Amino acid sequence: MKRHIPNAITCANLFSGCIGIVFAFKGDLQTAAYFVILSGIFDFFDGMAARLLNVKSAIGKDLDSLADMVSFGFLPGVIMFQLLKASDYTSEYLPYLGFFITVFSALRLAKFNNDERQTEDFIGLNTPMNTLFICSLPFISMDYPQVIGSTMLLVAITAISSFLLISEIKIFSLKFSDLSWAKNKLKFIFLMISAVLIAVLHFAALPFVLVLYISLSILHFRGAGRSNIISSK
Repeated sequence: MKRHIPNAITCANLFSGCIGIVFAFKGDLQTAAYFVILSGIFDFFDGMAARLLNVKSAIGKDLDSLADMVSFGFLPGVIMFQLLKASDYTSEYLPYLGFFITVFSALRLAKFNNDERQTEDFIGLNTPMNTLFICSLPFISMDYPQVIGSTMLLVAITAISSFLLISEIKIFSLKFSDLSWAKNKLKFIFLMISAVLIAVLHFAALPFVLVLYISLSILHFRGAGRSNIISSK
């Protein structure tokens, strides 16, 4: 029975993502974003459940990627499609550029499943973090409609987002093998600063959280690289 628990949680991630897509196509992007958060919670706990119950499987890994493709691939593509559709440059075909996020999310997930370098950390931005960033845009547009309503900015965000998904930038995972400060200092710093930013700015904090995540990851792996060079000497 216990071997089915992680897959059931993964299916909850998928189900939540499907509901979010329905709201996104209806134009209710804020509600869609809340279902993304719910999917993210399920995505976090399915892996934790698999590790705690020691029931990892190939099927579970594939199911996780398929669920992520819906919740963190197709859903952010729909959100960007809707944002471009409502932007200041009206074009029949331009909004479809939003689905480049979906395409590159698929490439990122396929790469992750077959890249042996990504067993502990990520190479390229992970799809949940990218999706949370995309989901913050409708909330920011409520306060800054002229900014998020800019077609050029949305196209630029789509391009940058797509690049980060398949880039060779090393990004640390938020999974902890232990809770020691020495090994996880930058992770703890990231979580604490992010918590403060989100408490103050709510969804508008997510672009800053993304920049912080990438910046600290670069510092983390640059420091690790120096440590390896020193130890090899």
